[in-house]
Amino acid sequence: MGYFQFFRCQRRRWVCCLAAIAVVCCLITIIVFSPGYMSPDSLLQLKQALGKQPLTDWHPPVLALVWQGLIAVTGTPSAMVVVQSVICWATLWVIAWCVWALTDSRPGSLAVLGIGLAPHVLTFVGVVWKDVHMAFALLAACAVAFVGKRLPPGRSAARWALLGLGVLFIAYAVLVRKNAILAAIPVFVMLVLVLWPKPSRRLWLKSSAALVVAVVVPSTAIAAFARPLQTSQNSQIMMDDLVHVLSVDEVRTAAKAAATTPDFQIRLVFAAKQCASNQVLSDTYISCYPRDMTADTVGLAPHADELTSMWISEIPGRLPAYIQYRLQVFSQLLFKGTYQYQPGISANTLGLKVTNARLEATLGNYVLCAAKDVPALFAGWLWLAVALALSIRPGKGTFSMPVRALGISSVTYVLGYLPTLPTADFRYIYWPAIACTLGLLLARLGRGTTAPPLDTGATESGHIAVRQSVGPKNEQLAG
Repeated sequence: MGYFQFFRCQRRRWVCCLAAIAVVCCLITIIVFSPGYMSPDSLLQLKQALGKQPLTDWHPPVLALVWQGLIAVTGTPSAMVVVQSVICWATLWVIAWCVWALTDSRPGSLAVLGIGLAPHVLTFVGVVWKDVHMAFALLAACAVAFVGKRLPPGRSAARWALLGLGVLFIAYAVLVRKNAILAAIPVFVMLVLVLWPKPSRRLWLKSSAALVVAVVVPSTAIAAFARPLQTSQNSQIMMDDLVHVLSVDEVRTAAKAAATTPDFQIRLVFAAKQCASNQVLSDTYISCYPRDMTADTVGLAPHADELTSMWISEIPGRLPAYIQYRLQVFSQLLFKGTYQYQPGISANTLGLKVTNARLEATLGNYVLCAAKDVPALFAGWLWLAVALALSIRPGKGTFSMPVRALGISSVTYVLGYLPTLPTADFRYIYWPAIACTLGLLLARLGRGTTAPPLDTGATESGHIAVRQSVGPKNEQLAG
């Protein structure tokens, strides 16, 4: 009994050590990013959360509503960076704990925590973006799956509880980022298969129904009670296609044929000329279109039908040119990515500025020097290649299924931008970068291993059985 208790104590000490490291990293992250780094997109959603601007659906309103709730409880916008940092490091700690329990690898569990300090991950941990919320929500769902991987046979109530928690994280990812469904489905499938290795058709139906309800009910409630203004953000993609696939004269002709208003015709033709003269490849609405900045609350909603009509009548007849254009834009994401770092808080009228300017400069040096010295860390092509490799060859070890799920999730998410990419920002690769970094580590740690039996903690004879089953290599850390 003494032998058994000694090694249980040793294992608990290491788990506590991992927790202490995660807490320290979390506190440092909060201090460095305080009160949260914000781009113009972030500031727009903060103004909506503060009630200084009407709520719109240009960005999914759930983030603004969550921020509004945090401000109501804490009285400060900086609560959001605290939540992001806590979720990030708590999730990494849970995964590290599970990796330690399943592999008996202290370096491996430390490496999981080290993911949070990698420059391509740390760069956005405290930036208030929907991309970051989506990535952390999916990562949290993965952590839930790892906890489920450690459950002994049975425990039906615990499995359903974990499914519910994982579904909530996945649903939030979908709610906060419109195209997150492409990344979420593989994570959801992994969650179910980890909890029930051979799920029945009924179980699939129940779990899928739970996910649908978790997405549809909040969406319906937000639309019914918050009533965000409709902005038709998807219309900016159609505008990009029309302006860059058609010539300026063709844009003018197509606008007239679609019976657009004279004012919109003038603005659209002007945008086409601006993009052509300034060699702007995408993001026409933001970069080239002459907007009324003082009254721009509904975006392209007034012209959504006109743009749709133009797109349907013009683009199908120019498929080769359209495909070439979309491939050109997508290649920028893969090979000429931008925006690897958000420098503090953009200029604003709210009086917000970073709390620790020197720490912000230090973080900027760390991330931007890494982007210069090891540019592949921020390159879309690398993470797409890694994702494809993980999807096809996840290995045969303990973590083969999670590794494959992370790879497929990353591949589908990146390729989903092929017809819709607005710019080549690194934040669109943020989830694949995190998922593939974790996947690579898990593939290495799980190589040639099988999951050790779970510690029942019941008797010394149970411990002896564990020792015999895991073999001499893992004997001293068994249990």
